[in-house]
Amino acid sequence: MSDITNSNYIIDLEAEKKRIKSKYRTLLQSWRPKEATRDRDRKLIVKAFKVSVEAHQGMRRKSGEPYIFHPLEVALICVNEIGLGTKSIVSALLHDVVEDTDYTLEDIRALFGDKIAQIIDGLTKIREILGNQPVESMQAENFKRLLLTMSDDVRVILIKLADRLHNMRTLDSMPTEKQLKIASETTFLYAPLAHRLGLHAIKSELEDLALRYTDPNAFQSVLTNLRNSKNERAKFIRSFVKPIKTELDRQGIVYHITDREKSISSIWNKMKNKGVPFQEVFDVFAVRIIVETPLETEKSVCLNVYSIVTDNYLPNRQRFRDWISTPKANGYESLHTTVMSKSGQWVEVQIRTKRMDEIAEKGYAAHWKYKSDVKKVESGLDEWLEKVREVLHGSEIDALDFMSEFKLNLFSKEIMVFTPKGDVKTLPLGATTLDFAYNIHSEVGNHCIAAKVNHKVVPLDYVLKQGDQVQILTSETRRPNEEWFTYLKTARAKSSLKTALKELKKQDVDQGKLQLALIFGNLKVENNKENRLKLFTYLNCKSKVDFYYKLAKGEIEEQIIRDCFEITGVFNWKKYVPFWRPKSDANKNLKSIIQDELRKNPDNLLLDKSIKDLKFKVAQCCNPIPGDDVIGINLPGKPIEIHRTNCETAISLMSTFGNQIIKAKWNEGEKVGFLAGIKITANDSFGLISSIVAVITKEYNINIRTFHIRSSGGTADGTVTLYVSDNNILKKLIKNINAVDGVISVIRIDEIKEYH
Repeated sequence: MSDITNSNYIIDLEAEKKRIKSKYRTLLQSWRPKEATRDRDRKLIVKAFKVSVEAHQGMRRKSGEPYIFHPLEVALICVNEIGLGTKSIVSALLHDVVEDTDYTLEDIRALFGDKIAQIIDGLTKIREILGNQPVESMQAENFKRLLLTMSDDVRVILIKLADRLHNMRTLDSMPTEKQLKIASETTFLYAPLAHRLGLHAIKSELEDLALRYTDPNAFQSVLTNLRNSKNERAKFIRSFVKPIKTELDRQGIVYHITDREKSISSIWNKMKNKGVPFQEVFDVFAVRIIVETPLETEKSVCLNVYSIVTDNYLPNRQRFRDWISTPKANGYESLHTTVMSKSGQWVEVQIRTKRMDEIAEKGYAAHWKYKSDVKKVESGLDEWLEKVREVLHGSEIDALDFMSEFKLNLFSKEIMVFTPKGDVKTLPLGATTLDFAYNIHSEVGNHCIAAKVNHKVVPLDYVLKQGDQVQILTSETRRPNEEWFTYLKTARAKSSLKTALKELKKQDVDQGKLQLALIFGNLKVENNKENRLKLFTYLNCKSKVDFYYKLAKGEIEEQIIRDCFEITGVFNWKKYVPFWRPKSDANKNLKSIIQDELRKNPDNLLLDKSIKDLKFKVAQCCNPIPGDDVIGINLPGKPIEIHRTNCETAISLMSTFGNQIIKAKWNEGEKVGFLAGIKITANDSFGLISSIVAVITKEYNINIRTFHIRSSGGTADGTVTLYVSDNNILKKLIKNINAVDGVISVIRIDEIKEYH
């Protein structure tokens, strides 16, 4: 909701009324009610629509459109793209009512009942709960609350994903920094969450829309290549599927074949990770064969189709995946194979049934159309939600740590390992034997000394592999320690370890207090608050717990305490607490400097040497240079970090610290050397290095900082770091090096490492 709307939008009240009615009719037509409750449910939807229209009367979005368009579109996504039912439609229509209007949660409960009120409560943003209380990251607090409610009713997050998808589809009307914040948050949290819930189509669209704003050049480049190659690709596919269709028809199999382009973000990630151009990404598209067959013959028919495909084309054995025998954790089922076409091009082929295809696209909600599959899916979903509850309820970490733990543990790939009795335990990829021990029971973890993996003794930090059989070895005398945190991958294990260490420290604190009383008695020093604080400050302990812990462990000896009271005599508070001295205006804090600078120049933070007091640094993770699109991130107590807007680290930070984003731009007039890096791949030939160096130093007069090259099998790979004034110079340099005889490719690298 906003009072400031897009000036290009022309308000036409009559036309808007017609559009509202049209969207509402489309929603009712798309709705698939249960026959037994059709009339009652229809009345509920009608009532929700009327309440939403009345509540949002006069409100407009940033685009200028009536606000009611948004809840209607979210409800349509819930129905058409996720497959949700009546309660979800009602909740989608009302999802912003409590947050943005005078309606309260109690009003919703009185009108629509407890269940819908519970869902709306989960969807209400955290600021409604916290009021003006300061929080380090509003997004983190908000996301934690969402997940807390989701663990009780998964519809909360499904509706939230629909809400996020529509916001991403209409992000053009937002200011740049808002676009970056929302897009980064989407990439970091919501797209992985959609993937984890099996919503493949929504996950792909969210990632593509996010890339459109975080790296518009990359997005447009891939999109253009896809459009330019569309006709050629269609011709290739027709030729490729022709012999497959002939055999499928001969055997009387009911099917349809589609070609599915990989998402733009997926293609871009492959280009970036492998350092290859669009033309060398071999799986830009996949051929999907969808068969119609009864549930009991699904596997045999799919395997038969696989046989038909591989009879015509040679398969790549390393790229065969059978997710029908062992479905993914989100319920995904399909056969995947990659085969060599007659034209020498690898093609990915996906084979699945109509049921599997709908589940693959719509995820969790689609299972309820196929009753035989519900128990299996509910079991898998319940297991995952139980992990959510463990992270939420079993841990005292703050919201920011929670976000890291949640993403690490619940979005990661999984492995299955076995107990000595053959019971299966599912752990995230990278989990250790100590994670396994805590997965069995916290006490087993606390007393773990080692493990046997496949009958061989291994240490606590041994990383488990798929199919390992694990036996934990324990000892009653074993005590956990802080170092164990470095061995652990799972939030459950870290939480259990934290609880154990806290209890041990509590015991040590009690012992430390007793020890201090004995030493004070020996020294004839009164055991009062003033003397304890004097000693605490003298020793520069981080906390009282740390102080007593050191006493219990014998790290603070009686002689040190004797010295404290003999040396200091009368206690000088200013000596030990220098920060009590008043600060001068010259030591103005960073936050005030930023606020002053932004007041003077509200649109941009100008990056040059003219800002004497404002501290900023160029981030080493992406090494932005003048000409790059950049953003400033002001983390508490640190200089402003300048990142490229497409930097993965920046995307992660923006998703967490959205309110600390500062728009920034380079001062075009300032010519300073900025460190940049390029990677060169070339044929290993005589004079290659001198030719490259000549382009860099003679043609462009650029200083080289490092030049590292190695050759193998006739190919040379080189990494050069050099100082450039802006990205236009760097682009021209890359183009000219590309023209050197024997050079295969030149790309800019983000993370610059020193080579020796």
